[in-house]
Amino acid sequence: MSLIPKKGTVYVIDDDEAVRDSLQWMLEGKDYRVRCFDSAESFLSRFDAREVACLIVDIRMGGMTGLELQNRLLESSSPLPLAFITGHGDVPMAVDSMKKGAMDFIQKPFNEEQLVPLVERMLEQAKESFSEFQNALNRDALMARLTLRESQVLERIVAGRLNKQIADDLGISIKTVEAHRANIMEKLSANTVADLLKIALGPNAVKA
Repeated sequence: MSLIPKKGTVYVIDDDEAVRDSLQWMLEGKDYRVRCFDSAESFLSRFDAREVACLIVDIRMGGMTGLELQNRLLESSSPLPLAFITGHGDVPMAVDSMKKGAMDFIQKPFNEEQLVPLVERMLEQAKESFSEFQNALNRDALMARLTLRESQVLERIVAGRLNKQIADDLGISIKTVEAHRANIMEKLSANTVADLLKIALGPNAVKA
């Protein structure tokens, strides 16, 4: 039996120890796994991007601010759902952060009735977002196995070009195109052309 709560992980970042302790006590009481950090820098050095989780971060901190951390996560295409802890004067700033994708903000002093539904929503989004993120990583890893020529052939397969047309495009023989197609199918673990298109197009694949 796992000792880790099943509800999910909540990262808490705040340079105020009392706030961290309060949030940890409140969320662990609801069976969440809570990991606290006193700065955005320490969080980034230990953050596991593969973990399905959400983040609650103070908007104002010494060193890297919550907003700067949000920008860093956006730059890395992290799927981590995020909400801010704010003081009264920070509300306009928090509203602006939501335009960049933050799910919500909670004002100090916060209570369980505000916090728990927000965490539930963030973790629900996290499950979906992390699945899409992992699929994209897996797709990128598969595509990276192709040679330049195989990538050129695949690009034309996706465009609907026939073997003869691909051979003419690239100045190679039809047999060479067929050999490249076979290699592409093997490297991408595709059994059919439909499988190949789903991998190559990713989220842009047309659903049947």
